[in-house]
Amino acid sequence: MRVAVLDDYQNVSQTITDWSSLDGRAAIDVFTKPLGDEDAVAAALADYEAIVCMRERTPFPASLIARLENLKLIITTGMRNRSIDGDAARERGITFCGTPGLGAPAGELACALIMALMKNIPADDQSMRNGEWQPNISQSLGGKTLSLFGLGKLGAYVARFGLAMEMDVIAWSQNLTDARAAEVGVRRVGKEEALAAADVLCVQLILSDRSRGLIGAPELALMKPTAFLVNTSRGPIVDEAALIDALRQKQIAGAGLDVYDVEPLPVDHPFRSLENTILTPHTGYVTVENLAHMYDHVVQDIAAFLDGAPVRVLNA
Repeated sequence: MRVAVLDDYQNVSQTITDWSSLDGRAAIDVFTKPLGDEDAVAAALADYEAIVCMRERTPFPASLIARLENLKLIITTGMRNRSIDGDAARERGITFCGTPGLGAPAGELACALIMALMKNIPADDQSMRNGEWQPNISQSLGGKTLSLFGLGKLGAYVARFGLAMEMDVIAWSQNLTDARAAEVGVRRVGKEEALAAADVLCVQLILSDRSRGLIGAPELALMKPTAFLVNTSRGPIVDEAALIDALRQKQIAGAGLDVYDVEPLPVDHPFRSLENTILTPHTGYVTVENLAHMYDHVVQDIAAFLDGAPVRVLNA
């Protein structure tokens, strides 16, 4: 079986886990850079029977799947990938499998961005390299309000961080209950209060039709001019144009972002030139431990498929 491992940006897939169990059974080719538009992807992958996707880096809509006549198996890292049309794959007789991932790394990055924003860490680091001394004043986290949009697994992780920092932690989501909030040890509030009270607003929601564009100009207008926004979930949950405008106008103090509407983020994107942003390149899940964990399970998925007993099938 010819297997294409896509979007291995750091070129670690073949060394971070042991693929030897597939020796003689699968020929592995690794692609370390984005392949381009749909025509380029279709041309590059035409001969492959199995494709390994790294999260949503390369989308596989029905139109692309229809063009890959040799394709028998799609594997995504993670157990959810809305950029792959699993129904279209099933209609073509293509098996679509996932892998488990570690949840903590994405939560860790959200906490790191909160600290970096409130403690001026990037700006202070740069000022030291410029020969300056104490040009900025940071803020204490204790007593500040951490507002969470979403209180699932990752939201709860960030909530525990906030509580450990002696922050007042509040949360809102469309389905959040008082019981769930009490279980995590935080207070459930309405959407407007979650926005208006926030010293830090942290987005921890799944991207869906309900959450796309959930935070736009009206929502940003409710926030304090001293507040920060952190988004490590998915870019389109926050209206990008509205956020750029709010940052330019200093309507909010700043933003820590790991996710964007278009990824990789274009080199001339306005976020890159704004002084009140801290940017990371969608690395919430990109840790040595998580990549090793996911690629270990990719190998298992391929072996199980070749054995005629696929595991972790997402489009059964």
